[in-house]
Amino acid sequence: MPNAFDFVEAKVNRLDADRVEIRWPSGDNPPPVAVYKGDRLHPWAKAAGPDQIMDGRIIISGLDPDIHPYFKLVATDGSCVVVAERRIRFEGAVNFRDIGGYPTMDGRFVRWGRAFRSDGLSRLKENDIIALGRLGVSHVFDFRTRSEAAAAPNRLPEMPPVKYIQFPVSHGEFDFVHAVERIKSGDTSWLTPDFMVDGYVSNLESYGETWGRVVRHLAEKTDGATVFHCTGGKDRTGTCAALLLLCLGVSEERVIEDHQLSNIYIAELLPQINEMVAAYGVDPELLLPYLTAPRECIETLIDYIHVHYGSANAYLEEKGKVDADTLIRLKESLLESECP
Repeated sequence: MPNAFDFVEAKVNRLDADRVEIRWPSGDNPPPVAVYKGDRLHPWAKAAGPDQIMDGRIIISGLDPDIHPYFKLVATDGSCVVVAERRIRFEGAVNFRDIGGYPTMDGRFVRWGRAFRSDGLSRLKENDIIALGRLGVSHVFDFRTRSEAAAAPNRLPEMPPVKYIQFPVSHGEFDFVHAVERIKSGDTSWLTPDFMVDGYVSNLESYGETWGRVVRHLAEKTDGATVFHCTGGKDRTGTCAALLLLCLGVSEERVIEDHQLSNIYIAELLPQINEMVAAYGVDPELLLPYLTAPRECIETLIDYIHVHYGSANAYLEEKGKVDADTLIRLKESLLESECP
């Protein structure tokens, strides 16, 4: 696909409720000649022409605060790319984001608006639930254990109906509920340097069929979007996101970058969590690896796949019972090579 400017690095940043800024590398690349906006329910409409486009950036205003918009940047040769805010801000979830938009090594892009990753959905406010419905979410995969889900049930739209599927994933005998109880009692002995890394390896070795079920679901061209999540949206959810992106052909560097975004978004909650932990008489620094997304964990996961399986595709075929045809259908479902 021809590129008249560097589509891949275009970023959308929220300025306020009804304005965003879209940035792209300026340099020697010609800017887009037009920008269109649209969303799941509305067709593309022109948002800006050449006279409104500055060097390397444009500000789009007058947006509906209740609608999550997508933008199409069109270059001089007619080539284009769709971009959007990766993170979708909810009052009751800090780590909800779209895994779309990433380029693959064969020149395609992951479709926006088809698959979302998130932290827990139990704290969603009424406006969040409405917004979730507007995203067209039809399926939710919950990787929390049964005790986690019972302690904090998801809040989901009733209309349109959402199919809820629970695939519990735990690190040995641990889950978030039990971890909090041990922290409250002052027991942090289990938080060894290898605890988190071992959890990622356990995710691969013990739950291959869980990740395989998610892949098989996404390979089918079902109506609506899919959300997969756990409590923090970083480890179990991060494992699933990494496997999906790797087998779609996204580079390892970008998979690591996606994993590390959790540290930016979760940072908003850390002062509150640290205060709570300190009240239990526990040094918050001891819990930092458990409350963040250590880079070492995702790097270990990728290395482990290479050493023991050769590739994410081979891993999913062996451990996830996903056949080659399903992996082909996954790409057909989640990748696009041309703008809509």
